[in-house]
Amino acid sequence: MSTELRRLRNYIDGEFRDAADGRTTEVVNPATGEAYATAPLSGQADVDAAMAAAAAAFPAWRDTTPAERQKALLKIADAFEERAEELIAAEVENTGKPIGLTRSEEIPPMVDQIRFFAGAARMLEGRSAGEYMEGLTSIVRREPIGVCAQVAPWNYPMMMAVWKFAPALAAGNTVVLKPSDTTPASTVLIADIVGSVLPKGVFNVICGDRDTGRLMVEHETPAMASITGSVRAGMSVAESASKDLKRVHLELGGKAPVVVFEDTDIDKAVGDIAMAGYFNAGQDCTAATRVLVHESIHDAFVSALAKAAEDTKTGQPDDEDVLYGPLNNPNQLKQVAGFIERLPAHAKVEAGGHQVGDKGYFYAPTVVSGLKQDDEIIQKEVFGPVITVQSFTDEDQAVEWANGVEYALASSVWTKDHSRAMRMSKKLDFGCVWINTHIPLVAEMPHGGFKKSGYGKDLSAYGFEDYTRIKHVMTSLDG
Repeated sequence: MSTELRRLRNYIDGEFRDAADGRTTEVVNPATGEAYATAPLSGQADVDAAMAAAAAAFPAWRDTTPAERQKALLKIADAFEERAEELIAAEVENTGKPIGLTRSEEIPPMVDQIRFFAGAARMLEGRSAGEYMEGLTSIVRREPIGVCAQVAPWNYPMMMAVWKFAPALAAGNTVVLKPSDTTPASTVLIADIVGSVLPKGVFNVICGDRDTGRLMVEHETPAMASITGSVRAGMSVAESASKDLKRVHLELGGKAPVVVFEDTDIDKAVGDIAMAGYFNAGQDCTAATRVLVHESIHDAFVSALAKAAEDTKTGQPDDEDVLYGPLNNPNQLKQVAGFIERLPAHAKVEAGGHQVGDKGYFYAPTVVSGLKQDDEIIQKEVFGPVITVQSFTDEDQAVEWANGVEYALASSVWTKDHSRAMRMSKKLDFGCVWINTHIPLVAEMPHGGFKKSGYGKDLSAYGFEDYTRIKHVMTSLDG
């Protein structure tokens, strides 16, 4: 007996709608491998409608006061708290994540981030008015950009939606947001929550695949395109947006080096690094996946890390003992397994290296040692629960290897030597450097990288300013 699939719908101009041509795609729970819903496969007509709604709503929303936008965002944050269990249920179905960790590690920061941007709406700073030429006064206006086309990823569907819409709305922009085609459920629920607070057309959600995203970015209406996703997707967005010179905000892949020096407390470092490497099944661009450890402690570190991997559990969302759930989809499972299958002869799998169970897309916590700098698994993003280990001889080699990849999002340094930590934080070419920790994020601090990890910042006042434009106004004092 088949179970009827839940029907997800687009949210356009204040109402839920099916795709104009009726097309849908099935949405699969990665913990079971079974479909639980259908979602619109939006096409040109749907994108046109969402963009038209956002454009029509923009003038009135732009002209609201910062205090009004703050009040709206605070109401949204309160509603997120009130409907937290609904959000958790939708996200767990989206991703297969552990219920308890979704409740404790995602809802509180999401609510905090919305409230941060509510405050940021009233705190824009700029150069003071002044006379930089005799008889003329100059002022600088910070204005919203306009309609923002936003594409969120599947690894943190709820949280990345917040990172997209909260700063954009706080600055006075209107939004058309597309979730990943594999994880639309929580974003559709967010549309219901946000839509209950905002005027129609200010916030719109359309479901669909990469072609839908391409139509959004290529559309003539948006003034800005923002994406969190793969390097390939980011390059495609940048190319498409260049045709009409849209602003582009890109948060892309990562390959975070974790540099462990000989004076590190091995047990503490291993525990923290394993947590930061395996959390969310390693499906995090900042995950602690690439460890560089000093040769003098290499063997002891690898042994301890392999033991930590063996003690780490993956499983179903309602199991309170699991750290992480499944990989998001069968293609991702195939990709992660492929890296292990293609390992060179000099590499050694110290723990894991295999699929777990025959239901869903689970992969064991994995440790690989004996690797060289030019190995594929060192150079390319795995995006799974796999931690690699390399042995370095001195600080210069550690810096060279840490920086020797095309990504530049996040990194960490583990040492008790303050001077060394400061030197490393200067030399590491990454948007974030953690010292004796890895992965904490706060709303007040910027998140974003360099090189092929993209450009633009999420979170913080810097992320807020990315959703504004600067205008110079000069007036004569002679009347």
